[in-house]
Amino acid sequence: MTALDPAAPTRRPGGRARRLGLYALLVLVALIAAGPLYWLASSALKTNPQIYAYPPHWVPTDLRWSNFSDAWNAAPFDRFFLNSLVVSVVGTAIELCAALLCAYAFVFLPFPGKKWLFLFLLGAMMVPGHVTLLPNFLTIAQLGWVNTWAGLIAPGLGSVFGTFLLRQHMLTLPKEVMDAARIDGAGHLRTLFRVVLPMSRPMVITVAIVVMVTKWNDFIWPLIVTSSADMRTLPVGLLFLRDQETYANWGAILAGTVMVILPVLVVFFIAQRYIIAGLTQGAGK
Repeated sequence: MTALDPAAPTRRPGGRARRLGLYALLVLVALIAAGPLYWLASSALKTNPQIYAYPPHWVPTDLRWSNFSDAWNAAPFDRFFLNSLVVSVVGTAIELCAALLCAYAFVFLPFPGKKWLFLFLLGAMMVPGHVTLLPNFLTIAQLGWVNTWAGLIAPGLGSVFGTFLLRQHMLTLPKEVMDAARIDGAGHLRTLFRVVLPMSRPMVITVAIVVMVTKWNDFIWPLIVTSSADMRTLPVGLLFLRDQETYANWGAILAGTVMVILPVLVVFFIAQRYIIAGLTQGAGK
């Protein structure tokens, strides 16, 4: 095959240069995104003079591992971790079950006003969460759930976002499989957990991680509904740690911040392939 052959593959001029430029742009964006995270991790091992130094010391010269023990001892981090773990795991499990049941009903169960109810739920997504803080607090206070795990978990049990994502995914499932399940005599719950759930695993994991991270990082609601140190979650505990450190030991405060975000990063790296599969599912259809 010669260069004059019309069937010969042609390369676009400058294609390699554009590809290299794209790679350079991606590396630049990655460095910009990872820069603050690296500064946080490195500063957690610095002394106060190194943190305040200008120009900044990007590589700590004297690793101060005691910052982590100082942060752990300055505040009851074991209790903070327990509270955040209970709120995130239990809240995510209940919220995910509710989202699965609602999404299945919106897709596979006929009932009057279904489209209008779904539009109402979409409208609820547009309401800022801070609008509901006062009604939620008054309700929790009347129930006597202030400073309790129930008070921390209950207001966030309804997941409109999760319901929306799972509904949109279930609309793409093959109808033949659902018809076969009905012919075999499977009821709705059996169809949901034996047929729909296995086919929706990446999307379910994606919703679960998004919900869990949101609950893990929540600051405003735990700050409002708790007043004692033994019921605070990790984000509020960082504020408590800042108040405890009267001389502003920023090394210990940043070490506490690293301990807060590390579990989320570990969960993300373990489940990232499921997240990518869930977000790209149906993109080629």
